[in-house]
Amino acid sequence: MVMKSTARGVVVECPDCGEDITIQKPIELGKRVKCPECEADLEVIGVDPVELDWVYEEYDYEDEEDEDY
Repeated sequence: MVMKSTARGVVVECPDCGEDITIQKPIELGKRVKCPECEADLEVIGVDPVELDWVYEEYDYEDEEDEDY
């Protein structure tokens, strides 16, 4: 993943579409961003170097009603 520093933050590449995304400081693990091009929900999974990955929501199976299949 290509990364460039700027005065406002860090520019990294979207893992989905390759578009540049500026992540404003402070950059912390778990910080969420949205790609302006493909609207992918991403989060910071590494800070040195800055690395993004898709947000994976945890699924709560207990909320699901029992269904007959």
